[in-house]
Amino acid sequence: MNTKQVDIKEFLGSNFLLENEIAIELYHGFAKEMPIIDYHCHLPPEDLALDRHFKSITEIWLEGDHYKWRAMRANGVSERFITGNASDKDKFIHWATTVPYTLRNPLYHWTHLELRRYFDINEILNEHSAERIFEDANSQLNTAAFTARNILRKMNVEVVCTTDDPAHSLQSHIRLKSEFEVKVLPTFRPDKAYAVEDVPAYLKYIEQLSEVSETPIDSLDSLLEALSKRIDFFKEQGCKLADHGLERMYYEKTTYAEAQGIFLKVMGGNALINEESEKFKYVVLLELCKLYNKQGWTQQFHLGALRNTNSRMMDTLGPDTGFDSIGDFGQAESLAGFLNQLDSSNELAKTIIYNLNPGDNEVIATMIGNFNDGSIPGKVQFGSGWWFLDQKNGMERQLNALSNMGLLSRFVGMLTDSRSFMSYPRHEYFRRILCNLIGRDVVNGELPLDMELLSKTVKNICYHNAKEYFQF
Repeated sequence: MNTKQVDIKEFLGSNFLLENEIAIELYHGFAKEMPIIDYHCHLPPEDLALDRHFKSITEIWLEGDHYKWRAMRANGVSERFITGNASDKDKFIHWATTVPYTLRNPLYHWTHLELRRYFDINEILNEHSAERIFEDANSQLNTAAFTARNILRKMNVEVVCTTDDPAHSLQSHIRLKSEFEVKVLPTFRPDKAYAVEDVPAYLKYIEQLSEVSETPIDSLDSLLEALSKRIDFFKEQGCKLADHGLERMYYEKTTYAEAQGIFLKVMGGNALINEESEKFKYVVLLELCKLYNKQGWTQQFHLGALRNTNSRMMDTLGPDTGFDSIGDFGQAESLAGFLNQLDSSNELAKTIIYNLNPGDNEVIATMIGNFNDGSIPGKVQFGSGWWFLDQKNGMERQLNALSNMGLLSRFVGMLTDSRSFMSYPRHEYFRRILCNLIGRDVVNGELPLDMELLSKTVKNICYHNAKEYFQF
């Protein structure tokens, strides 16, 4: 093939993902330099408090990254070189050998964006370049520029909201308030407070929550009292958001008294049937959401993940190691019922709903319109494409569904939802995709060539909407 006869763009060039001049101007002129508000992630706050130095690119890149782990397993890499006891160098080389096989997977883009944006390494990663890139990246990691805090500075991060259990001491957040100019705020994630499926684990957690809240927990009332105290404590440390990871929203007709009886049954060490479990979760979630509303917080619901599907690997490695997938749960009826229950008493807080099944995009995009009440712009939000959907196609589908069914201009934009300090180029990825969608519509005559309107929209989605919505 004579490539001189084909207009081939530079791989990851300055106009990567930008198809026309309008998109190019919107990205480079307006989106690119906006600060990052990462309002949902799983970065370890302890790493920021200690200003961690990472000893190798393997440590900063592969530690806890189940996206890469899944790809390596699919490529036939032994677990020893993924989560096992192989050397950092050997693990990196096995990842590098996998990278060429990730063509058309977002990992191929992310991997090379991260090498470029963090290390100024423009070389393609493969088995031939692996040792050279390993040594180059490690030599840079040994400098002061690559502490955990300096990485956030380098990537122009203004706010980070971590994900924290109610029983957490938040000592790292307390330390960071006086030591670090980037806001690192906790997010209240109470999933364990209603995880009654595993009775022994639940009873152990209740002991922890009781101790940290200084509240004897022997009833549903005292459980909610303990959680309320922790909400107050989280707010003192700057918390503005709560988050919940759910297969689907729980909405079961029950009474508070019935939920009290279910709680006492669990506290007696007795297993619940599924209906009892769902009734208990519904009541606890409902009462928590009322508390969030009193605090003026935003509540987030991550819906649709089918977790821990591989029991053999769950027994070996535990949760969050790369054996989850998109679920196909029915979402609409229970979500509508739950939100309506809160709205009917005017206790529905600002809400973000994240959807993992692309088949439910239009369901969620229309659902948010049912509960936007004119009190604030975009009170109920359709969250950005997350987990398996934080890639080009997934982002475009979420943006298009939101545009068609609601107000894209009021969208609070992208977040990393990541455990890795190397994930911030995903904001760049999102911004390029957003600018390209708008630029494409202008070229097609579907939007006016009004750069004042278009640039304002882009800047709002990338930064200003989130800053105003969360009141950072």
